[in-house]
Amino acid sequence: MELIGYSLLVLILITSTIFALAAKSLIRAAVALGVGSAALATLYFLLDAPYAGGFELSVGAGLISVLFIVAISLTASMEKQPDEP
Repeated sequence: MELIGYSLLVLILITSTIFALAAKSLIRAAVALGVGSAALATLYFLLDAPYAGGFELSVGAGLISVLFIVAISLTASMEKQPDEP
C-alpha cells in the first residue's frame, strides 16, 4: 500500500514539473511549481524527514510560489499601463 502512495506522489511531482516547463502561462507554471513542491514535501514527511519536509513546504511551496505569482502579477499590470511623458 505504501508503494502505491509513493508512486502516486512521484507521478504528481513529475507531472507538475513537466507542466511547469511546458506551460504557456507563467501563473500556471508557478502554481504547478507549488504543487510539485507540496508533493516533494509530502514525500519527505513519508520518508521520516520532518524538518526537510517542513522546510520544503514553507519555503518551496509557500514562499517561492507566492513571490513568483506576485512578481508575475505586478509585471503584467505594469505592461498594461500607458507610458507617462
